[in-house]
Amino acid sequence: MAAGGESIPRLYTRTGDRGTTALAGGSRVEKDAPRVHAYGAYDELGGLLGLVEVELPAELEEIRAVVRRLQSELYVAQAELATPPNGPPPKHRIETRHVTRLEGDIERFKSSHSRLRSFVLSGGSRPGALLHIARTIARRAEREIWALHRSESLSPELLQWANRLSGLLFALALATNRALGVKEVPPDYSV
Repeated sequence: MAAGGESIPRLYTRTGDRGTTALAGGSRVEKDAPRVHAYGAYDELGGLLGLVEVELPAELEEIRAVVRRLQSELYVAQAELATPPNGPPPKHRIETRHVTRLEGDIERFKSSHSRLRSFVLSGGSRPGALLHIARTIARRAEREIWALHRSESLSPELLQWANRLSGLLFALALATNRALGVKEVPPDYSV
């Protein structure tokens, strides 16, 4: 994986054919190592956000711009996660400004809908439903990061950013559905 700024000379190298992958700095780990799980979950999330961006209608450019920025932030997080603690310092890392920006976006987009009184069913519009799936992937990625953090210390900013990311994706799902005129449906607990 390119850890930020490097070119990717080939699409395959054959070096992973034995079940290992390279980290930033050149050390190798098993492909199912906690670190690889952590940055892999964000890679998956970035792919889904690409689909979200394509599905958002033109009139939701403000949300599209945030989704596009999040895709880039995911690469920053992946670069940090792909750098082992005994390797060179990461060229890119999640900083306080990233956390603060997520918090500002959550506040901005949560004000676009009425106060929730319950959980809501994932769905609504197609892009809203995709954002709900993105939220669940972000939560899984956060769990992967905490699993890694138990054995290798991660930065507090990365941990905070991971926690805020799913909140923002939830707010974006609600804002998208509201902008498209779709009402949220609470779960029916009587079923």
